[in-house]
This record gives sequence, C-alpha cells and structure tokens, in this order.
Amino acid sequence: MAANGIDVAGELRIDLIGGGRSNLTFDVRDDGSHWVVRRPPMGGLTPSAHDMNREWNVTSALAATDVPVPRAVAIDRDGEFIGAPCTVVEFVDGAVIRSVDDLATLSDAEVTASADALVRTLAALHSVDYEAVGLGDFGRPDGFAGRQVKLWARQWALVKTRELDDVERLATALSERVPARTRNSIVHGDFRIDNTILAPGDPGTVAAVVDWELSALGDPITDIALMCVYREPVFSSVLGFDAAWTSDRYPDADGLAERYVAATGADLGDWAFYLALANLKLGVIAEGITHRALSGGSSGSAGAERAAEATAEFIAAGLRALR
Repeated sequence: MAANGIDVAGELRIDLIGGGRSNLTFDVRDDGSHWVVRRPPMGGLTPSAHDMNREWNVTSALAATDVPVPRAVAIDRDGEFIGAPCTVVEFVDGAVIRSVDDLATLSDAEVTASADALVRTLAALHSVDYEAVGLGDFGRPDGFAGRQVKLWARQWALVKTRELDDVERLATALSERVPARTRNSIVHGDFRIDNTILAPGDPGTVAAVVDWELSALGDPITDIALMCVYREPVFSSVLGFDAAWTSDRYPDADGLAERYVAATGADLGDWAFYLALANLKLGVIAEGITHRALSGGSSGSAGAERAAEATAEFIAAGLRALR
C-alpha cells in the first residue's frame, strides 16, 4: 500500500472474511481507513477463474458509470508483495445478505425491493457502452456462448474428482445448440444477492457489486440465466449453508426473468440453452470447490469437501432444460 502512495495510519489489522468459495477476501483497517483486499485461493487454480487483473480492470472502468462498484485503490499484478496477485479497494458500508438468517432481517417488502434492485443493477451493467469506458479489449464478445461451453468442459477436465459421463453429454448437447446471433455487453459472470452490498437501511438500493473475477465481454443472457439457476435449493450445499438467494421469499426463476425482460426489453432467445449452460457452469464450479479443498486450497468455508455432491444435480438439470 505504501508503494502505491496510500497513507497508512498505524498498524494494519487484517481479517479473513468468510462465506466465499473462490478468491480469498480480507477486511483490512488502519487507525482511520477501511479497505478490502482480494487474492486467489491457495491451491487448485484453473487458468482463468481467479484473474485479479480482470477484477481490477472492470471495476476501474465502471467507476464512472451507473453500475455501483467499490473504488479501486491498488493492485499487485504479479504477487510481488504477498506472494500472490491481489487488489485493494475501498470498503463499502452496507448489508451483505448471504444466509437465510441474514434474509430474516428484511421484511417481505424489502426482500422484493432487493430483488428488483438486483435486476435493475444487472440491466444497468448490460447497458454500459464497454468501448466508451475503455473495455473494448476486455475480451472477444462474439461467439462468447460457444466459448463458454468449451471453457467449462475444459475446466471439468482440470477439476473433476471422479468420472461423470453426463457432463460430456451436456457439453456436447450445448455445443450443438449455440445461438447463432446474440447481443454483446459486459457480463458479471457470477451475479446474485451475496455478490452485492445493499445500501445501509435501504435494501432496495445496491451500494456495490463485488466479485468480478468471472467478468467478461459476452452475451448478457448468460448473466440472467445464471442468476436464475442460482435460485435452485441445491446451491446451498455448494456454499455450505442455507443461502439467502435460494429462499422461496425471492421470486422464482421465471419471475426474475420476467423482471429482466421488463427492465431491458431483451429477447431471451433460446432460454433453455442459457439455463442449461448455467447449470453446466455451476456443476463445474461446485466440483472445483471440492477439488481445491482436497488439494488443501480451500477458502476456509465449511463443507467445501462436499460441494461436488451438487454437481450431478446441476448437470441433470441442464439436460432436463434442453429436453
């Protein structure tokens, strides 16, 4: 932080923030300031899933848009200071709704308001002119959905803890059904309630969107489909606790999709394809969590060794969607 010209008042106090399954997140304070630091997990890395440069580039670019993001402070791209790449951003005050216990602090009206705020925020992200904010070289948006199918099939080969023939079956079926025409935008790649911070005292306002490690330029319908598939109850077993986003107090997948269409006027296209792709992605992510845990690289969250138990359910759901 000193090397980046940040004044530090007194000793730094650093605490691991629990609840995540991927990049490690730390609460960092001195005598007058408050930051958040992110770094990749300790082991079981896949080639692109923990790219700190990606998080830094997209949040820096979005700072001047209507998409709320924490202010970017500093980056160590090469791991010079702590032995791994890391980013520093300003701490954003507000509520993080991870568990059903967190959700219990909100009234039904506030829950509905938070769902509407999430959809509005996702719509705002997808409306950003990525060329105008300097993200024209952030990726290759054309052909994104097809590359995602290939990416998650490759990731499976890297993180699988056992053989599961249905993964290849789903990936093959998806590769034969990739939409020919799509629109392009910035995509978050991991959008749900606990990857946002709600404004203090106002659950109907998103104060910040966080966890941008899977962001890219690509097909925005992949974002809303993933947001919907995260609603499946089995996702709680991936996180290791009763997840707020799986609660039946939130709108179901159809309700979320309808809100998104109303907010954007978007055509969801081959919706079954997008739901199936989201299930493939989550199945591989669940497997990867267990792979890291078995490799000694867990984020410290309980139950990581069992996250892969959800993989088969996600893959089966993907196959059902295509049928």
